[in-house]
Order: sequence, then C-alpha cells, then structure tokens
Amino acid sequence: MILTVTMNPAYDLTYRLERFERGRVHRVLSVEQRIGGKGINVTRVLNQLGIYSRATGFADYAFAAAAELELPVDFVHALPWVRRTLVISESDDGTATSLWEPGARVNDPYAVDQLMVRVNGLLPDTGAMVVSGSLPAGVADSVPAELARTALAAGIPTICDVDGRALELAARIPGVVLMPNGDELRRLTGTSPDTAEEMVTAARPLIDRGVYAVIATRGGAGMVAVTAAGAWSAALPEPMAGNPTGAGDAAAAAVIAALSVDPKPDWPAVLVDAVATSAAAVVIPVAGEIDRSLRTRLAPTVVVTDLSNT
Repeated sequence: MILTVTMNPAYDLTYRLERFERGRVHRVLSVEQRIGGKGINVTRVLNQLGIYSRATGFADYAFAAAAELELPVDFVHALPWVRRTLVISESDDGTATSLWEPGARVNDPYAVDQLMVRVNGLLPDTGAMVVSGSLPAGVADSVPAELARTALAAGIPTICDVDGRALELAARIPGVVLMPNGDELRRLTGTSPDTAEEMVTAARPLIDRGVYAVIATRGGAGMVAVTAAGAWSAALPEPMAGNPTGAGDAAAAAVIAALSVDPKPDWPAVLVDAVATSAAAVVIPVAGEIDRSLRTRLAPTVVVTDLSNT
C-alpha cells in the first residue's frame, strides 16, 4: 500500500468555458465538482495505475463520507469545513485559471496527535508515503517533517511535496525525497535557477545535507532529478497543452510508485515515467485523472539528459 497525507483537502470545481475574459459575463459550458487535494490526487492516480493507495489527513464528516464512496480513505475529522478550489478551463486554447481558497482552521488541539496515531497505525502495511499540499491554519509547519521522520525511521520511502517553512523543515530530514516546483526550489535554496543545470547546482547542497533526492518540476519544460548518484533532466520534445492542475501530483504518483518497488531505483527511468504521467494529466480538464493510453505513447518520446557533471 502507498499512503498519502493531505491536511488541507478541497472540493475541486472545474468550470469549462470557450474563453475567459475579465469583466464579462460568461456562459459556462459545463461544471464538475469532485473531492480533491494534492495527496488525494496522488491516491487517485495510483489507483488508476492499478497500485493500491489509501489517503489520510484532515477532513470534515461530509468530505470524508464523499471520499469513502470513491477511494480508500481514513481521515481524521478535524476540519469544521473543507475549502474549494476553482479552475476555469478554456476549451479555446487549453488555458487554465485557478482560484484557491485558504481553508478552515484546525482548532482541535489533539488533531495532529490523532493524525500521527492514524499514520503510525497504517505504517506496518505501507510501502511508501507521500505528504503533500498546503497546511490549514492551526497546524504547525513542522508536521510534514515529523511525519516524514516517522516513516523513514520505519524504512518507508517518503516524498514531501510541500512549500514554504514546511518545505524548509522537511529538507532537514535525512533520507526524504523533495518534489518542489521551480518557485518552491528558489525559495528553499535562496537562489534563482532557471535552466536545468542551474537547478542541479541549487539542489546539490540539499543532497549534501542528507536529502535523498530532489525532483524539481519545470512545467512544460519537464523535470530535473538530483541525487547523490547523479543528476538528470527529462522532457518531452514538445510540451502538452491543457490544465496543469494536478500534473505535479501525477508526477509524484509515478515517483512514489517506483520507490515503493525499489528504494534505489533507476532514476532516469523514474523521470521518464514521471514526465509521461504528468503530461497524461495535463490533457485531462480535472485534477487527479490521467490518460493512461497517452502516458504509454509518450514514455518512449521523453528525452533524458545526464547532468551529473554539471
């Protein structure tokens, strides 16, 4: 089993329009609502790939009940309500505009303790873990790092896909895998890397301090992986147009799937799968879904470049 932890879940709303223009009234072509949140998206993609995954984290009773109808879940009921995220998807050119609510505050002083107990109870059946997404108010920035430390102490590969102070603290946990995007890597390292080579240079001090791998996502430009064994970039010959919401979660699903099988994977092969899986999510208007046949077709076209000597 692969365990995902989402502490600030959301109802994902997608409005499809031909074209969005500020200051105008629009007729929406269609509306879709589904349960969401970064870790939940990872679980959904893994289950599509035939890999059993269970989602935990915080929720309210209504959200948890809705989630149970679709996915294996085990939430702590600590939120008074669950936020919404709105994506405006334009069919004219595939552009997506996102509006994300901040979410409710966790007021239960024992909520984090309950989550730690829940995760510890699931770890014996867990082969790998992903902690991802933002934190609700009232939850300390140290919680993702604490979860990662607990799992890694049990020998369970762990990805932390978080931001801000939470990412800084997670980067101090030996053995953790980090999956920042370009902006998150800049904030984490205090540098301004633009090219793949500059990203490798920025990430190497993190590896020297004990991080197992840094996999930086670059949107349509692909991904960069940096480990003690080497560094590589991977990208499609041409980026896919569509909705990037959830593409990073699809990439995280591909990476954690590989780590659950082999904690010392073939990193170039992992990058190929992550890039193809991410692109297969971009073409789907809603987050947490992939086009599996497209993923299969794209994988042989991914170009990998060895940057170990950078």
